[in-house]
Amino acid sequence: MVENIRLAFQGIWGHKLRSVLTMLGIIIGIAAIITIVSTIKGTNEQIKENLIGAGNNVVTVQLNQGGYSYDMSWNDIPQGVRRITEETRQELEAIDGVEKVSLYHSRNYAEGIFYLNTQFNGEIYGIDRYYLNVYGLQVKYGRGFTASDYTDFRKVALVDENTVTTLFGGESPVGQPIELQGDVFTVVGVVALSEEFAPTIQSINDYWLYADRSSGRIYLPDAVWPTAYRFDEPQNVAIKVENTDVMASAGQAAADLLTEKQIVDTNGDFDYRSQDMLEQAQQLQSMSESTNAQLIWIAGISLLVGGIGVMNIMLVSVTERTGEIGLKKAIGAKKKRILLQFLTEAAVLTSLGGIIGVISGIGLAQLISAMMQIPVAIDVTAIAISVVFSTLIGVVFGLLPATQAANLNPIDALRRD
Repeated sequence: MVENIRLAFQGIWGHKLRSVLTMLGIIIGIAAIITIVSTIKGTNEQIKENLIGAGNNVVTVQLNQGGYSYDMSWNDIPQGVRRITEETRQELEAIDGVEKVSLYHSRNYAEGIFYLNTQFNGEIYGIDRYYLNVYGLQVKYGRGFTASDYTDFRKVALVDENTVTTLFGGESPVGQPIELQGDVFTVVGVVALSEEFAPTIQSINDYWLYADRSSGRIYLPDAVWPTAYRFDEPQNVAIKVENTDVMASAGQAAADLLTEKQIVDTNGDFDYRSQDMLEQAQQLQSMSESTNAQLIWIAGISLLVGGIGVMNIMLVSVTERTGEIGLKKAIGAKKKRILLQFLTEAAVLTSLGGIIGVISGIGLAQLISAMMQIPVAIDVTAIAISVVFSTLIGVVFGLLPATQAANLNPIDALRRD
C-alpha cells in the first residue's frame, strides 16, 4: 500500500498541470460545501449568542385555547383552569435542564396608566420573587421588591429604562407616583439587564426578532395584581434553562406537566404550550437554510463532474501505461495488485483535491466573513466528511479504469506498446 501511495504521488507530480485540472472539480465542490456549511453553522451560533447574551435563554409557557394564546386583555377568566401553586412551580424546576422558574401575569398593551398627564403605552407585568433572576434583570438604582412588598400588598412598582425615557422624560422616577387603573403606585426602582448586550443585527428579520421595540415595561408584585386587574387569573410561566440546546425539550415537558395538572375541564379546549425565541429564530432562518441546501446540491454536482474528470484522466493513464501494466503482469503481478495500484492513485488524487478544497473553503469562509460581516463557524465534522467523501469519489470513479487496467492481457499490452 505504501508503495502504491508513493507511485500515486510520483504520477501526480510527473503530470502537475493535468493533475491540478483533474482535481479542480473536486476542489471547487468541497470548498463550496465547506463555505456554505460554515456560514450556516456560524449563523446558528450567532443566534444562540444573541439569545443568551440578551438574557433570552428563557422559555415561556402560556395558556392556549384552540391553538391560540389566551389573552387576558380581551377574554374572561377561563373556567376549568387552576392557578399554578408554589408546589407546581417547584415541580417545574425539577425538570431536566431547568435552572429557575417564575410565575407572572402580563398585559402587552397596558391601559389606564398615567404619570401626571402622560399616558403609558407599554407593557405591564405582575411578577413573583424569581422573575428578575430568570430574565437576568438587576436593579440599576432605587430598590427591588422586598418580601414585605408581597406579604403586605404594597402598591409599589419597578420600571425599565425605556419607561424612564417615555413616561418620565429621562428624569429619575424613584419615589414618583403613577396612576394605575385608578390606584396610585409608587416607583421604587429601575431595572436593566445585568449585562449590557447588543445583539448582532444583520437583516430586518433579526431586527424584528431581537430589537427591543417596547415603549417600556412596568413591574408590580404579583400579590397586588388583582387590585389593578382581576382575581384568579391563571399565570404565565417563564423557565430559565441551562443552555439553548434544551429549550425545546424543557419547554415541552413543562407544557405537558401544566396541561395535566392545571386543566380540570377538558371541554374548554385549553392546554399549555411553550414558545422560545430560538424556535422563532429558526423559523426565520428556514428559508435561508432551504436556499443553502440547494447550494449544497449544486456544489455536489461539481463533485460529480470532478469524479467524471478523475475517471477520464485515469482511463488516459491506463492507455499511456499499457506497456508498464503488461510488463508487471508478465513478471507475475496479480490482477488484484494492478487493480489496487490504480484505485490508490485515483483515491490519492481526489483526497489531495479534497484537502485543498477544505483549505480553500475555510479561507473563503473567513474572507466572506470579513468582507460581508457574516458570522462563520468551521465544522470539523463537515471537514472530515468532505475528505472521506472525496476519497470515495476517487474509489468509485477510479474503479472502471482500474478494472480495465487489471484485465489487460499482458501479451496484448506488450505488443500494443
